[in-house]
Amino acid sequence: MNSPSHLPALIVGAGPIGLACAISARRAGVESVVIDAGALAHSIVRYPIGMVFFTTPERLEIGGHPLVCAGAKPTREEALKYYRGVARAEGLTVQPFTRLVTARRVDGVIQCTIATRSATTVLSGDRLVLATGYFDHPNMLGVPGESLAHVSHWFDEPHLTSGLEVVIIGGKNSAIETALQCYRAGAKVTLVYRREEFKPSVKYWLRPDLDNRIASGEIRARMGATVVAITTDTVVIRNGAGEEEQLRADRVYALTGYHPDFDLLRDIGITLEEATGRPALNPETLESNVPGVYLAGSAGAGRNTSEVFIENGRYDGEKIFGDAGRRRDAEARYQAHSRPVGE
Repeated sequence: MNSPSHLPALIVGAGPIGLACAISARRAGVESVVIDAGALAHSIVRYPIGMVFFTTPERLEIGGHPLVCAGAKPTREEALKYYRGVARAEGLTVQPFTRLVTARRVDGVIQCTIATRSATTVLSGDRLVLATGYFDHPNMLGVPGESLAHVSHWFDEPHLTSGLEVVIIGGKNSAIETALQCYRAGAKVTLVYRREEFKPSVKYWLRPDLDNRIASGEIRARMGATVVAITTDTVVIRNGAGEEEQLRADRVYALTGYHPDFDLLRDIGITLEEATGRPALNPETLESNVPGVYLAGSAGAGRNTSEVFIENGRYDGEKIFGDAGRRRDAEARYQAHSRPVGE
C-alpha cells in the first residue's frame, strides 16, 4: 500500500459516501487516504448490469460535481463513470482492493491493520472513518444449500436467466424488480415471500405490474412461505399451514437484505444496540464511542439500512470534517434529502 505510516485520516469505503467524506476532508485541509476491499464504488459495481437508479442525478452528486446522464435517471454504468471522474478531478488518493482488518486506539491514535492481496500493513491515523455500507454482508437464510453455486444474494443480469426456472426469495423492491426483469428475459419465475402481503413501500410503478403478472400466472407467487432447504435443482418451502412444496430451481436469488459488518464494528470496540445493531455515536459529529472513530452513511444505521441513501449520507463528511457551521448546514441538507422508508 503506497501510503505513509501515519495519516491525518483513513477513510474505509470508496463508495459515494466515502468519496464525499474524502472531499470534505480535503476541503478542510485534512489529508486522507480512501481504501476499499473491492473496486472504487464497489457497491454500485454489484448492482445489476444496466440498472437504472430510482433517484434523479442531482441527488447522487458529491462535491458539487454535476452528474450528466442520457435519461431522466442515471444508469449503473453512468454512475460508475461519474464517481471515477470525481475521484480523479478531486485528486483523491484511493487504494482499491485494500481491506481494514481491525483497528485499535493506542496512545491517542488509531492503529489500523490493513491487508492487500499480497501484504499486511499497520499504520496509524488521527481519524478513522468507516463508510463501509452494508452490501457485502447479506442477511443469510440459514438453511441447507444456501452456499450452492447457483444461489446468489446479489442479482447480476436478467439475460443469464433466459429459459431457466428461477426462484427469487424476498418481497421488497429489489426482489420484485428482479422477478419482473427475469420474467421479461424469458425465465419461469417463482417469487417466495415470508409475508402474506407485500408492504405498502413497494414502488408504485412496480406493484401493478407485479400484481398483473401474478394474476395472469406469468409469475408464480408463494406468499406466507419460508424456505426450508435448497438443493441442486429445487427450493423446498413451507407455508403457514406447515405444508411443504418443492419448487424447481435452476437459479436462486435470495434477496433478503443486507447489514453492516457488525463483527468489525464490535472488534474495533464500538458499542452496538442489541435489538437494532445501531452503533453508539454523536449525531452531530458522527464520532463513535471510540474516540477518533467515525461512522458515515449506512455503517451507522444498524439494521435499519433503509434510513440512509446516497441522497442524505453524502453530507456526512461535513459533519465529520466540518466546523460547527458546516455541520449545521450538512444536517439541514441531510434532513431535506431524507426520505420515508421505501420511497
